[in-house]
Amino acid sequence: MAPITPPPIAPALWLLRFEGLAVAAGSAFFFYRSGASWWLFALLWLTPDLGMLGYLAGPRWGARCYNSVHTYLGPAALAAFALALPFPNVLPWALIWFNHIGVDRLLGYGFKSPEAFKITHLSPPRPISGN
Repeated sequence: MAPITPPPIAPALWLLRFEGLAVAAGSAFFFYRSGASWWLFALLWLTPDLGMLGYLAGPRWGARCYNSVHTYLGPAALAAFALALPFPNVLPWALIWFNHIGVDRLLGYGFKSPEAFKITHLSPPRPISGN
């Protein structure tokens, strides 16, 4: 019996993963430059995954909650807030958030589908079934 090989990843999905790498590397660099504590980084890094608690209300709510905290809009708004107002201590939080999302994208964890947790915008394409 031949081993099952996973379907190939489309070139656009590789670009999205490399984009995640760029965001993760850039945010880690700027976090380092901020002088903030790496203990803070370790403490807050998994915080965006609290969005998975939405799955307690079902897959549709779970996907909505998870996706809402795994978009770059949240950390971008937090970074803008930190830079525009005199709150420089908040900027490392935004960088941690960016880093978390970037690493998720690099590893192939994308926006969740309400159909199933493992179906994401970074999943290999599924064959279209005819009705």
